[in-house]
Amino acid sequence: MPSRPLLTSLGLLAAALALAVVLNPSAERHRDSVRAAIGERNALARVLGVGSLAALVSSYHSLGVASYTTVNGRTLSVGAFGMVFVRDTP
Repeated sequence: MPSRPLLTSLGLLAAALALAVVLNPSAERHRDSVRAAIGERNALARVLGVGSLAALVSSYHSLGVASYTTVNGRTLSVGAFGMVFVRDTP
């Protein structure tokens, strides 16, 4: 019979995985974050709608517990637990 600390650890791990699946950011959340991040970084890009264009052409990939978007094979944003992080683009 497994010990109590082992069962507690397994229960916490299962809860964290379930939470990650439920909070995995959607494609729309990634696109909104990309639009906002590009607009914040460059006023001209915001006026020209570069963030909207990048968000439009991005491809969304879900891993179940995390997700990411790519443009031309390059990772643009990464998300997990309800948060989306947009990478700095050169």
